[in-house]
Parts: sequence; structure tokens; C-alpha cells
Amino acid sequence: MSFQLEKAVVRAHFQALAGATPDNVAQALAQHTTPDWHWRGMHPFYEQHGPQAVADSFWTPLLQAVKHVQRREDIFFAGTNTIDNHASTWVVSMGHFMGLHDEAFLGIPPTRKITMLRYAEFNQVVDGCITQTALFIDLLHFMRQAGINPLPLQTGMHLVQPGPATHDGLQFDDALPAAGADTLALINRMIGDINNPQTYATPRDELAQCWHDDMVWWGPDGIGATYTQERYIEQHQRPFRTQLADRKFNGHLAKLSEGNYGAFFGWPNLTLRPTGGYMGLPANGHSTADMRVVDVYRRDGNKLAENWIFIDMLHFLHMQGLDVLAAVVNHRPT
Repeated sequence: MSFQLEKAVVRAHFQALAGATPDNVAQALAQHTTPDWHWRGMHPFYEQHGPQAVADSFWTPLLQAVKHVQRREDIFFAGTNTIDNHASTWVVSMGHFMGLHDEAFLGIPPTRKITMLRYAEFNQVVDGCITQTALFIDLLHFMRQAGINPLPLQTGMHLVQPGPATHDGLQFDDALPAAGADTLALINRMIGDINNPQTYATPRDELAQCWHDDMVWWGPDGIGATYTQERYIEQHQRPFRTQLADRKFNGHLAKLSEGNYGAFFGWPNLTLRPTGGYMGLPANGHSTADMRVVDVYRRDGNKLAENWIFIDMLHFLHMQGLDVLAAVVNHRPT
């Protein structure tokens, strides 16, 4: 199966955006999207319909605040969506938007310096047009670059994250279908292990099934990145499993793979109850909160080597009564 048409549409869409200004970005968005385009963004943007609404809510404010925006892409691939039994085709892009943070964005004060906004984007293409998009960005890391750290320091590392160690993430040409099938099978097997941890004597035994010893888990700001199985257990897995309870899996909206790369997103993927300590925050009584999550994976042989994660952290915190953006605007501690 060829994904050249879908990849070409998305690349043309990105090119149109690359030349857009705050005044004409709605027209740029309309070139390759449908009039009822369904766009999903993170807090405070949420769901929008149509190019004008997407421009008004996200792209115009971003382009007004961050000048000379470049899309610095590290991963690009396409595939059919296993969630709808391969009925739809999606294209995944991941990297950073780089620009000069010259004006306030969402109340985050300008630095007049380079800023790097992590992103992961999923685009569904139907009959030569983009019909759905999910755009995840790391706003907490954007704040950190402006000197704002609204959460207690966490166990992982917070940094501008590189692309794949192999530098082969831009799959503009189609990969062999068998490679993508192997990647997806490995991801599914790994998810099965997460859902059944009691199968293994220790967390290390569990991870050894599907992950390389020197795995890299590129987590979002608020959690942070971690390296090697041992540090992943210490710095992410153990806090996640011991400080969040009543985990409910809600499913994914898209899951696909091509070559050595695979990805999924949900809306939301998980519902959980914070019991205290996670991201340095107190327990939240009996209330639950949703996690909207993106995972992007790189397979190396028969194991997973790298995993980039995006979570709508501000939405997760907002559901717990913590309005991070309001705290920034009002210049008060969270």
C-alpha cells in the first residue's frame, strides 16, 4: 500500500503554514483541509471545527507571539488506523516549532530568544484533504524556557528533546509493510505487558520483554525524560503506578505504524485518581482526571529503543482544580 498521496497532502499543508502570517493563516489552513475540519488541541484550545476557528484559537495567537516559526521535524510517517480496522489513513509528524518568543503567548511573557515548542501531530487524509487533526504541544516546557516553573521539580530531566538516535525518522518514501507490521505487533505486546504487570516477577522482568536495556523515554515536561530501564522504573514507572490509582483505559482514536516507527493518541486515553506525590502534587480526594496522551515509538530489531510522550498536562491539572495559565497571567504561585 502506498501513502504517497497522503504524505504529499500533509507536506503541502505544512508548506502553506510555513509561509503564513497572523493575517492570512486561516487561508493557508483552508488550502488542504475540509470546511468542517475537526481539529483537536490541548488546553486551552480544545476542539475546533473549520480553518477559521483553528486559526483564531491557536495559529494566529502563536504566530503573533512567536516570530519566524520553523517546523523542525524529526519523525514523519503514515499508516492505516488499526482502531477503525484500517479504514482511515493518518500521517504523523513530530518535532519542534522553533521561533523567537517576542510577545506574550497565553500570558507567558516573552524572552526575545529562541524557543522550542515540542509537538506531535496526527492528520487524517481523505480524498486529498485533511479531515481531522490532533496537535499535541508541550506548553509546560514552553513555560520553562521563559523562566516559569509552575510545578515542583520532578525526577525526570526537562530539556529540548532530540529526534531518533538513528536519524531515520523522516519516512518521506514508503517503508516495507512488513516492517510496520512488526513495529505495531511489538507495541501491542508491550501494551499487553503494561495491562498485565502481575505476569512478571519484577518491573525489570516486564520491561525486558519489549524494551532495550538502554531505552530512552522522552517524557513531557512535568514528568521529564529518563534513560535506561532502571532509571525509567525509578523516575517514571514507579511514581506512575504508585501515585495514581483506579486507572481506566479509554482506548485510542488512532494507532498506526510504518517502518520502525509507530504512534497512537487518545481523547482521553486514561482516567486516573491522583493519590498524592505525582508531579509533586497532593492527593485529589476521590476525584479523577483524564490524560490525553501521544506515544511515538522507534523499534530497533525486536525491541523498542525510544519513546516520545506528549500529555495534555494543563488539562489533567485543570481537572484537578489547578489552572496553571491563570496563575501565570495573574503572577501568583500555583
